[in-house]
Amino acid sequence: MNAPALASAADSRLEIEGLAKVLPDGTRLLEDVGFTVRAGEFVALLGASGAGKSLTLRCVLGLTRASAGRVSFVDGSGVRHELAGLEGAALRRARRRMGVIFQGANLVPRLRVIENVMIGRLGTMHPVRAWLYGFRDDEARAALLALERTNVAHLAHRVTGSLSGGELQRVAIARAIHQEPDLFLADEPISSLDPGNARAVMELLRPLAHRYPVLGVFHQPEVVARYCTRCIALKDGRVYYDGAPDVPRRVLREIYGEELEALAEDALPEALDTV
Repeated sequence: MNAPALASAADSRLEIEGLAKVLPDGTRLLEDVGFTVRAGEFVALLGASGAGKSLTLRCVLGLTRASAGRVSFVDGSGVRHELAGLEGAALRRARRRMGVIFQGANLVPRLRVIENVMIGRLGTMHPVRAWLYGFRDDEARAALLALERTNVAHLAHRVTGSLSGGELQRVAIARAIHQEPDLFLADEPISSLDPGNARAVMELLRPLAHRYPVLGVFHQPEVVARYCTRCIALKDGRVYYDGAPDVPRRVLREIYGEELEALAEDALPEALDTV
């Protein structure tokens, strides 16, 4: 069985303008964050702990409400979703077009792998059919094709809770692919993986960016330099750098400070040297 190529979403893009997040006590977590991610780009968000990387992603998804600014997502059909102001059904419709890979995979341990992948399309189903009839055979076949794309089709009928960390992330990527989104978001997808599995996950994410916008949060500058097409670095909640993925060492020192030495120790030489 040959896995199908993903449909093109050449016009899809994510646009962020003037994004800000201010706590009730006046603490500013994000300030005037703005950038655009277009189809064909694999953009990394870098920064020290607390710089606002994951918070920016949460604002995009509507998991955290921004204090100011605009977050727009143009899907593959040209429909613009103003995410910053969406709630309820409108927000759920927009999220159907966004495939998300979380740090902890966010899979249901008691379900089989193929069932977790099929959940990726749950938001497109009428609740009555979801509760009474479940998924069709053709949906199961499509889920299996997504698992083939991430090289874990042989795990389709395993209980998800029995998988390793690397296997879980591959299943999570398969679920996002099965969703057929127009944008992929990844929040620290390799932070808890060993070098070999980190390499495998990055090699799965990189091809998605050939046709779709991909935005990911990462901690490893070396990995970003190897796999991404562009890097946006945050410092104190602001965009400090927006440019080539091979960020100059001087800029990294300004962004990370004392954290930079720890990052060097946590680098993934195997994942880089064997590509």
